[in-house]
Amino acid sequence: MLKKLDPLLHSELRLAIMSILISVEKAEFTFIKEKTEATAGNLSVQITKLEEAGYITVEKGFKGKIPQTTCKITKTGINAFEQYVNDLKEYLKM
Repeated sequence: MLKKLDPLLHSELRLAIMSILISVEKAEFTFIKEKTEATAGNLSVQITKLEEAGYITVEKGFKGKIPQTTCKITKTGINAFEQYVNDLKEYLKM
């Protein structure tokens, strides 16, 4: 029997965010926005959902006078992402 895919990661944009963060130490909001081609509002909502699940941490600060938001994947997020990928591989074996 196939495992149920993590609904939080099954969203295209949230999966894209996690895919970016798994390969870098941390990423600025503007970098993620550019790579995903998401709107700022939608990206913000999806980042909040990932943060609430404990998959990422979000740091807000300033670079000079410009607001800066930085995201970083957590150990929980790494584990969830790896499990999601493994579950997808099981689907592909069928």
